[in-house]
This record gives sequence, structure tokens and C-alpha cells, in this order.
Amino acid sequence: MATDAAAGGLLPDRHLTADFFVCDLFGAAPKDDLGTMEHPIFSLSTRPDRRILSYAHNDTRVEVIPSVKGRATIHDKDILIYCISQLMAGLNAGQAVSRVLHLRAHDLLVATNRDTSGDGYQRLRDAFERLAGTRITTNIETGGTETTRGFGLIESWEIVRRSRAGRMISVTVTLSEWIFRAVLAKSVLTLSRDYFRLRKPLERRVYELARKHCGRQAEWKIGIPTLHKKAGSAAPVRVFRAAIRRMIAEDHLPDYSLLEGSGDVLVVSRRAEVILPGSAAPQPGPDALDAARALLPGVDVYALVAEWQGVWAGGGRARLRDADRAFVGWVRKRAAAQ
Repeated sequence: MATDAAAGGLLPDRHLTADFFVCDLFGAAPKDDLGTMEHPIFSLSTRPDRRILSYAHNDTRVEVIPSVKGRATIHDKDILIYCISQLMAGLNAGQAVSRVLHLRAHDLLVATNRDTSGDGYQRLRDAFERLAGTRITTNIETGGTETTRGFGLIESWEIVRRSRAGRMISVTVTLSEWIFRAVLAKSVLTLSRDYFRLRKPLERRVYELARKHCGRQAEWKIGIPTLHKKAGSAAPVRVFRAAIRRMIAEDHLPDYSLLEGSGDVLVVSRRAEVILPGSAAPQPGPDALDAARALLPGVDVYALVAEWQGVWAGGGRARLRDADRAFVGWVRKRAAAQ
């Protein structure tokens, strides 16, 4: 992983020695909910965005009304990703979870690759205020239920304990019922850890859409005008198109590479994961997944599968006689190393 901000255009990894999410590496892999990945809830502006967003696509309708402090931004979403990730780790470990979370502010900052200076804590407080103040009315389905209702991205937040200097130490966050229902239904996807190192709001938004629509497919195509709408960009389409071309040239999006196709189309491809004909990635069966869960309780087993498949691909895509046995053996070695 690059540690220099200039390397690949990513932000530096500010906490190299810290454990990811201050707990088990895979147990709290970063998770994002499908609803906000699919639709443009968050502002891409770096300045207070007080415009009302009205969005309709197919049968989905979204209206986002900001507070006087502006609409919640794509960087504010780090807080939701952290909360969703903690809840999913709990569910995977068989624990009871609640939409009320008790968090350590420092852990949140470290996990999302944020600055832990005094300014970092103030920006975190500002993000909480924008998340609580942004109101949404939508019919987006979560957890198999479609309802039209208004809500905040978080219902409330409260600083529980401060340091002598006045910085928040611990904070209580109550998620919206809408977000919590998505978590209970496991309507989430795992993100690259380098997501938190992306500097530009549009980079984060395009990565979300690529992760949602391309996933582990070899390729996904989308027209630039449609991408402009789904990204929620306030820039004219021609300016948006130029920004996408800069992203293509810079080529530092995690997991995916971008290419401009004919007919004003963006082509998104998986990086280093091209599966040759007759050499599809091995897929462990249900019994192997259960064995992995028993060996590493609380682990996101699908994140383990993805890593194992990456190791397999990087090792030359050897033909496996028994994918289940190979996967379980690999997991057993990982468990023994912990």
C-alpha cells in the first residue's frame, strides 16, 4: 500500500500501525449499504450545499433537504460506513445489535483514515450535525420493504464524554430505522480499505457505483449522462465528462479501472481479476463457508473468500481438485496465525 499522498493520487495512510477498525481485520471490514450506494443521497460539494435534491430513476424517488449547515457530504458518509461495519461485525459474530451505537471518537477517526488532531475532532462533530440535519423522503426499498417516509440519515447523536481539552472521547449515535433495516437484511457490500484514501468526492461516488454495479463481474458499462445523474453531480454534463476523463487518466480507483468507450460510455473493469475462459474463480460451497465461520468466528466469510480467490489468481490460477478443501485449509492456516 502506498504511504505517500503523491503515490497513485491517494491520501496517505495516516495510521499504518493501527489495527483496522480497532478490532479484527475481517470482522469489521468496511461495509456500505446498497440504498445509498445506488442513489445520490450525499453531496459531492466541498462547500456547504444547501440545495434541495430531487431525484427520480425508474420507480425510485428521492428528495434530500439539507439543514442550514448544508447537506451531508460523501465524506460525512464515513461515519455511516463505520457504524454499518460495526453492526455487521456484530451480526456475523451472532451478537444482538441495536441502532444505538456507543463509539469511541478516536477509533472512528483512525478507522476512516482521518486526522486525529483537534481539527479532526471538530470536523467529525460538523459531520454528525450535517448527518442529523439532512432529511430524506424516499420510497427506496430496504430489507425487502418499500415505504415512503421522511427521516434523517442519523436520528440523533450525543457526546457522552469529553477530554479536558473539550474534545469528544465517546459518542452515542442512533441510526435511522431505514439504515438499520438495511443492516438487518444484510443489504450491504464490502468496500476496499483504500476507499478512505480517495481524495475527491466524485472518486468516492464513482467507486461506490462501480462496486455496486460491476462488483466481481469482468466489466460494466454506463452512459455518461446516466452516470452524471446517478452520481448526483451538480456540474454541467460537459464538466462532469471532463472530470471522468481526468479520473481515467489518473487511474487510481481501488479495485477498478476506467476506460472511455464509444458512444459517450464509461467502461468499468475489475483490476487484475480477469478470469480466462475455462479458468473461473473457485467457489467454496456452503459446508466450506460454515467451516470457515467455525474456524474464525465473527469473520466476514465472503471477504475471506474474495481474498482467497485473489491469492489463487495471483498464484497462477492453479487447477484445484477440491476447492472446498483448499479454501478451508487456507482459512485454518490464517486462524492458526492469529
